[in-house]
Formats: sequence, structure tokens, C-alpha cells
Amino acid sequence: MKKPFLLIFFFLITVMQVVGQQHFDKAAIKSIMKRVADWQIANPNKGAEHDDLDWTHATLYMGMLDWAELTEKEDGDDSYYQWLLRIGRRNHFQVGKWMYHADFIAVGQPFIDLYNKYGNKKMIAPVMARANWIIENPAETTLELDYGKLETLDRWSWCDALFMAPPVYAKLYALTKDKKYLDFLNKEYKATYDYLYDKEEHLFYRDRRYFAKREANGKKVFWGRGNGWVLGGLAEILQVLPRNEPSRAFYQDLFVTLATRVVGLQSPDGYWHASLLDPASYPSPETSATGFIVYAFAYGVNEGLLDKKTFMPVIEKGWQALVDAVEPTGKLGYVQPIGADPRKVTRDMTEVYGVGAFLLSGCQIYNQLSNHEK
Repeated sequence: MKKPFLLIFFFLITVMQVVGQQHFDKAAIKSIMKRVADWQIANPNKGAEHDDLDWTHATLYMGMLDWAELTEKEDGDDSYYQWLLRIGRRNHFQVGKWMYHADFIAVGQPFIDLYNKYGNKKMIAPVMARANWIIENPAETTLELDYGKLETLDRWSWCDALFMAPPVYAKLYALTKDKKYLDFLNKEYKATYDYLYDKEEHLFYRDRRYFAKREANGKKVFWGRGNGWVLGGLAEILQVLPRNEPSRAFYQDLFVTLATRVVGLQSPDGYWHASLLDPASYPSPETSATGFIVYAFAYGVNEGLLDKKTFMPVIEKGWQALVDAVEPTGKLGYVQPIGADPRKVTRDMTEVYGVGAFLLSGCQIYNQLSNHEK
């Protein structure tokens, strides 16, 4: 009786390995990215926090930009660039309404990238004007976030903000070589780091409201997507800061330290769950956290910042998990809704920022496989 059981067991293991290899294949990666991107374009999100210039869509555009670059380079297909340009033009490449709030300047990131490609100053003028005004009129509030006092959102007082705003200033510095952008970036980023980074756990609190909170298992509350936001933002900063820029060392060291901490928090199912230190309380998959983390890890390996032997198995397992969350239609599921803390997630939940993270991670993995072929 044992022999047939063992044969079935080894057959299933082989099938699982083959499926995993297929998912980590250039053609398969490109195919599923196209399916996900096309589904999202055909099924736009609407309503609160989903206008063209909101942070949710800014994150989607960043993933779409990497995807647009890949498809134009390999297939001569500029349709995704044209989709992005239509959005920019109908909004006159403006940024969001609030002058200081990080979420409302996030859309400046893809607009700067479009300017770098097309050279039309209309694409960069609004975000540069906003950044210049903020630098010349810095917010004078504390980092003690309080939603009853909206002015406490004027600075980067929550960890998500480290994905939204800092790369804008890094990109403007890379573009203009004007030190005012770099000086502002360094000052404000380090202030947030000093306030929200737990130097014992090597993780970021979402905001000051979570300093004393504990999960059901007694652990501190560290949000999966929140730390994914930080890792993704660091990857964006490192891609544009010159290698000989002295202040780059801070961001690079933080990136490596945070990645080294987070890599050990992947769950057996391949996902990083909503709560990093109490995944059992939030057992459902969570693709937005996983997408940002896989993106950052793949970038780090591609750049030689992270150890390939340590991180590649984790990247492969994470990508497999992301692929498993995609419906045949291309809809990406298990995306935690807009929020500030760990919450339960279901397969039918999707969000544009999850799609952005999926495309960012897929493009980095695809580039890695392309470079390996050379």
C-alpha cells in the first residue's frame, strides 16, 4: 500500500515544481502581466480616493509605466504609454489638491517619468511648482498624526507617505541637480525615520497611534503593506539617486536592513500577511503587501544590494503567490482595502494600487530573467 502512496506523493511534488517553473518563466510572466494590466484598464476604479490624481492611481501608474516601457521595448507597443498620456493630458498633468499632503504629490512621480521620456515641460511644471512651494514654505506641524487635526498630515507622519512623496524629490534632484530637493528629502525622511522606525524590530510603525498597541499574540503592530510601502519607496529613491551622492548611503543601508528583516517574515503560503508579526490573526493572503515587497527584493537582487541565494527563493515563492491570486479574467484578488492597519482580506477584494505593485514586481523579475540570458 505504501508504494502507490509514495508514487502519488512524488507525482504531486513534480507537478507543483513544474507549475512553479512555468510561473517563473519570461513568457508566463509577460502574459499574466498583460492580463492583469488589461483587466484593470477595462475595469477602472471609481468613487472616493479614486480620481485620476489620487495616490491610489499614482501607484497604479508607476506599475503601468514599467509595463509600458517593457512592452514598447520588446513589442513596439506604445498603447500603455498612450493610456498614461491621455490621463495626464486630461488633467493637465496637475497634482492633487492638498498643498502638503504626501498622497497628493504622489502622482508627480509618473509625470516626471513621462517628462523624462517625452521632454514636454507641461508634464513636469505642476509637480515642480508644488515641490518648490513646499520647500519654500515648509510645514511646521509635528509628526504626531491625529486625524482630528488634519494639519498633522502636512508632514510624512505615517509610513505610507515614504512611498508617496520622497521619490518625487529624489527624481527632481536627479533631473535638475538642484540640492534643495535633496536637502528637503534628507531632512524630512530622516525625521520620519527617527520617529516611526522601531530600532529593535527593524520595522516601521504605520503612525504614532500604534506605538503602544499589541496584536492578539502580544507582538507589536507592524502592518505588512505599510512596510511594503517603505521598501517600495526606497527602491524608487535608489533607482534615481546618483551612486556617488553621499546621502545615498543612508537609504541603501536602510533598504538592506529592512529587507533583511522582512525576508524572514514571509508566510509558508508565499505571502506577507496584513500583520507582519501576527500572521495567524490575519491568515488570508494579502497581495498589495506581497507585491511591494517582491518588487523591492527583486530590485535589490538585480542591483546587487541583496544576496541572491537568500532572496531568490523568497522572490520566486512570493511571485507564485501573487500569480495564484489572479483570476482567469486578469482580476487581481486578495488586495487589502484602503486602511491604516491589518485587516481581513478576501479573494474578491481588489484595488488599483495592488495592480501597480503586481506590475512593478513582475517587471523587475522579467528584467532579471532577461539579464540572465545575456
